[in-house]
Amino acid sequence: MSDLPRKAVTRTAKLAALPLGFAGRATWGLGKRIVGESAEIVGRELQQRTAEQLFKVLGELKGGAMKFGQAMSVFESALPEEIAGPYRAALTKLQDAAPPMPTRTVHAVLEERLGAEWRELFLEFEDKPAAAASIGQVHRAVWHDGREVAVKVQYPGAGEALLSDLSQLSRFARLLGPLIPGMDIKPLIAEMRDRVSEELDYALEAQAQQAHAAEFADDPDVVVPAVVHQCDQILVTEWIDGIPLSEVINNGTEEQRDRAGQLLARFLFSGPARTGLLHADPHPGNFRLLPGEPDGDGEWRLGVLDFGTVDRLPGGLPEPIGVSLRMTLDGEAETVYELLCSEGFVKDSIELDPEAVLDYLLPIIEPARVEAFTFTRSWMRSQAARIADVRSPAYQLGKRLNLPPAYLLIHRVTLSTIGVLCQLGATVRLRDELEEWLPGFVTVDELDEEEPAEA
Repeated sequence: MSDLPRKAVTRTAKLAALPLGFAGRATWGLGKRIVGESAEIVGRELQQRTAEQLFKVLGELKGGAMKFGQAMSVFESALPEEIAGPYRAALTKLQDAAPPMPTRTVHAVLEERLGAEWRELFLEFEDKPAAAASIGQVHRAVWHDGREVAVKVQYPGAGEALLSDLSQLSRFARLLGPLIPGMDIKPLIAEMRDRVSEELDYALEAQAQQAHAAEFADDPDVVVPAVVHQCDQILVTEWIDGIPLSEVINNGTEEQRDRAGQLLARFLFSGPARTGLLHADPHPGNFRLLPGEPDGDGEWRLGVLDFGTVDRLPGGLPEPIGVSLRMTLDGEAETVYELLCSEGFVKDSIELDPEAVLDYLLPIIEPARVEAFTFTRSWMRSQAARIADVRSPAYQLGKRLNLPPAYLLIHRVTLSTIGVLCQLGATVRLRDELEEWLPGFVTVDELDEEEPAEA
């Protein structure tokens, strides 16, 4: 394929053609109905054709188009089962693979950023990429000191492509909305645009990754590869082998699924508490399942990659999240409502019934009510249907709630993580992780009671 920075007009034309394709297939479907084919067969074929075209274009363009597709991929669990198959196959292809950048372009970037003698930095360098993603691709290599490393090379023109694609996608966000029930597409795209400069800055990514690598260096459950070298458009980190989470989703054992799910939840909630940073790109392509010990003994560990998007939370996750979650579980409707109002989830001009708000929240937080919860696609679909059905009281109430900017990324990361847990079908002791890591979820009195027992 050609290099990523195609002419802007070419990228725009490909994206702009998507809504026309949707409309054309709808007309085709109507024609098939007229000649007597069943609505079910026509609808299924229509969904499949739409999925194939949409995600083929998103994957080929990389940039913001592919990034948007990856963000959506974790929500396929919300799709009705009768149409989920075509989307599932098309979406998961975006999680850890894309057409590669030409070798000559890779070498040109390495020479420009590392110098004409860049090959002397490596004992070995594989020209074929090990992975290709939205703004860069990864090559396996051996650093001059003998360490196996991953060399992340940013696509030339990635910044322009990101902004151009996201601007174009936002123009027809309304048409993309029905792909994922209950998901508001436009704010998702807007939030991605706001993060473009951070995503492209490998210095910031290196800082975030090294902070995690240092904190989790001796952790028995989570592995973060250390940073070896960084410069403009190049990031070199230690290489880790493991089973991609997408493979665990498709073919993993029950033990692997449950372990991956538990560690994913642990990493989500412990990361901010331990590093002041929230890993904000939780799609399966960024995680690996590693053997517990070199000889394969011990429990599986979770390898975490790609720290290009993080939320900076110096005090950990905001305490009001834990407090409101605990109070909701305790059924304190009035107190929960007051807290939501004070945090900006309910605007001053809006007045809601506290009991109705409690009824809206309780099904969503069901996994925190029990000792262990099995996340399933059917549970995700039921939540999406409840919130997306215009006839539902939950839909009417949800439309009147507000999401403050400070909580936007936290909200997306949490939803994305739940989407991955449902893809895994994992049974997770979520409440254990909340009690350990979420500020405000356990009261001061409860902590005081636990301390003597621990002593």
